[in-house]
Amino acid sequence: MSAGTSMAGLINPPSLIEYGPLRLLIADAPSDHTLPIYIKEFAKYGVTDVVRVCEPTYQRARLERAGYRVHDWSFDDGCEPPDTIIEHWLGLLETRFGPEARLARSTNGVSGTRPPPDQLTDDTDLCVAIHCVAGLGRAPLLVAIALIEYGMSPLDSVAYVRERRRGAINNRQLRYVERYRRHTRKGCIIC
Repeated sequence: MSAGTSMAGLINPPSLIEYGPLRLLIADAPSDHTLPIYIKEFAKYGVTDVVRVCEPTYQRARLERAGYRVHDWSFDDGCEPPDTIIEHWLGLLETRFGPEARLARSTNGVSGTRPPPDQLTDDTDLCVAIHCVAGLGRAPLLVAIALIEYGMSPLDSVAYVRERRRGAINNRQLRYVERYRRHTRKGCIIC
């Protein structure tokens, strides 16, 4: 790949998912060779954290040197995430986007709109990138879980992700999303 190659030249360019305060970027896995392209793309989106939910395909130290926090939360391809990974994921989202928005949305169904421009803060446009090997299974599944936690219905979350990331979420993962229930802090489930 030449130095002039852009994300548009890759098979799966990243997909931005915005809902309420959330800005999540789904990508496929960079390699050591393509990592400079991803670093430039992450900078365009204001990425602060990169969540890797697959086996390593690049040296995380290169991303860390570029200023990104890297979270390694790998789980089996095509499967549902373990509870500990969901807890870490939701904790990261609360840290970056605020717990108040999630809790308010999960209890009163507030619509997922971004605040008006005059209410934006410096943190409003930050973004969390998440990737698996192809960006079609594990990463979109965790994004769907985030959308549910921030007030979207399970099936709407899958449709929303699939509209923005064609081919995302397999049938087994879809069944998991259908059964998924929102969590509150400390792992309690909202009935």
